[in-house]
Amino acid sequence: MWWRVAGVSGALAVMLGAFGAHGLKGWVDDPHLLEIWDKAARYHLVHAVALMGVAAHPRRPNVAGGGFVLGTLLFSGSLYAMTLTGATWLGAITPLGGLSFIAGWIALAAAPTQVSGRDH
Repeated sequence: MWWRVAGVSGALAVMLGAFGAHGLKGWVDDPHLLEIWDKAARYHLVHAVALMGVAAHPRRPNVAGGGFVLGTLLFSGSLYAMTLTGATWLGAITPLGGLSFIAGWIALAAAPTQVSGRDH
């Protein structure tokens, strides 16, 4: 499951990054908002790759994967929405996504790697 989630998330990150680089010009004039979109796409793509790590992990740490998915939705999603709508109050949601990313990384670091009596 995590491999598919990583693939879909990565594809969306690339598509949204390309949309930000090409499709938003003329629609969003504020360069700061374009930077915000770029940051959202960058964090989105990094965490799609992190989801590949969850998929490849010998114990499939679901808490880590959940943290990365929730972080993407809250962090990147709030920044995408803020750029499209100009609703700056959405920035209050962004730190919750950052905390979810952090929780995912900590869960990944703490996930046991022992499988069938062997350490990996």
